[in-house]
Amino acid sequence: MKVFKMTIASLAILSFLFVTSCSDDDDDLIGKWYRVSDFDGLARGHAASFTIDNKGYLYGGYNGKNRLADLWEYDMDMDFWTQKADLPGSARNSATAFSIDNKGYVGTGFDGTSYLKDFWEYNSTANEWIQKTDFPGSARYEAVAFSVSGKGYIGCGYDDNYLKDFYAFNPSTNSWEQIVSIGGSKRRAATSFVINNIAYICCGNNNGEYIYDFWKYDPTSGLWTQLRDIADTDDDDYDDDYAIVRQYGVAFVIDGHGYVACGESGSLRTDTWRYDPGRDIWENVAKFKGSARTATAAFSNGERGYVTTGKSSTYYFDDIWELHPYEYDDDDY
Repeated sequence: MKVFKMTIASLAILSFLFVTSCSDDDDDLIGKWYRVSDFDGLARGHAASFTIDNKGYLYGGYNGKNRLADLWEYDMDMDFWTQKADLPGSARNSATAFSIDNKGYVGTGFDGTSYLKDFWEYNSTANEWIQKTDFPGSARYEAVAFSVSGKGYIGCGYDDNYLKDFYAFNPSTNSWEQIVSIGGSKRRAATSFVINNIAYICCGNNNGEYIYDFWKYDPTSGLWTQLRDIADTDDDDYDDDYAIVRQYGVAFVIDGHGYVACGESGSLRTDTWRYDPGRDIWENVAKFKGSARTATAAFSNGERGYVTTGKSSTYYFDDIWELHPYEYDDDDY
């Protein structure tokens, strides 16, 4: 096993070299990004997102001046946005979100002064919010969340300390329970996705170092299992070209594969990686076609995946892009 410990500065250099070395081969990568109907709300970064059926929801975030509490719905079939009811609680950025059945859930985050732990349920049929039992862990932001097998999960993040604890929410009883903490590193600004009732968590940072360990959670056993690292830490050659580590990236699922895109690792990222859970292998696919960015949001119905909003330095975005994973892009990047 190779020793692998990189600082943000060294990772930035490797990221630049990787992008430079692969730039001539971008057109050979499978996948094509299409720009769809721009987000109708204010451009922003650090928003939260969830999906209900064929509709994606974007909540809150920060636009460079103000923290936001608005909620927007994107219709994947009709390609248009509709503003929904504002969340009654504090406007915030870097919250967590997930969905269960026809309900969306939003909690934690940062309101510009305090870390938060309140927790809210959005009823998409009634277009109304109901406050639920507070998240039982410490108030925090830049946590990570997912839902699987009828429960929602929130963990990790930052509360003036990097965290790795995890909690499960049961909507039928409006109650929380602490579960086994994720193994490996503490982390903030990580990303998650769910395939076949198994949750996966990767990326993020811990005390200035990007995280390269990769974990899955099985709600049936209640256990975490470590998978292959998302960096070149093995003597085998399968990971020789891995450049997946980052923070503030986003993830979504299409046809049983996980995708990670955007974010930052010393520099802003446009590369996109696809995860095959059957082989525990990542593959580089078509890079994100919009401007390089971090602090984006994403949603997916399992058949279609989207990336929207985000920021680059002091510039904030309001575009949205859909990945068609089996096409090739004939245009030059």
